[in-house]
Amino acid sequence: MREKPKQQMRIWAMLCHISALLGWILLFLLVFIGIPLYLPLNLLVPLMIWRFKKAQYPWIDFQGKESLNFQITWTLYTLVVMAISLLLVLTSFSLALATNSSFNEVKITLDSLLVVLMTLILLILIVQSFVVSFAAIKAYNGEHYRYPWTIRVLR
Repeated sequence: MREKPKQQMRIWAMLCHISALLGWILLFLLVFIGIPLYLPLNLLVPLMIWRFKKAQYPWIDFQGKESLNFQITWTLYTLVVMAISLLLVLTSFSLALATNSSFNEVKITLDSLLVVLMTLILLILIVQSFVVSFAAIKAYNGEHYRYPWTIRVLR
């Protein structure tokens, strides 16, 4: 697998990486139109590409596993940030109610926690976009690339 893959294989390998960003865009569109679901759409398209093309090309098998491992890991990171944020919101709300705080104090506390949550999620998405784009370029060039901060679920 050390020789440079053919262009068709490289395009499919690149699509394994880039298609995950399409999943995030679809998720934002669902939330924007009012469907508040968290579906791991960033896993669906790379999984389909990997499952259908991995037997034909070992390069796509390698790149698909890398892409899926990264998307699984970052989905878990996002869920952890969301769970911690929810815990912080509930804790601060209950503390505000227990201390008989005014409505404005509760609103300011919850708004500031919401800003922190949105900042963390936005930071995760920006980092993910850059790393996925870099990996897609490397895959298209036929170079081996391992994602940083990734739990290797698929081997």
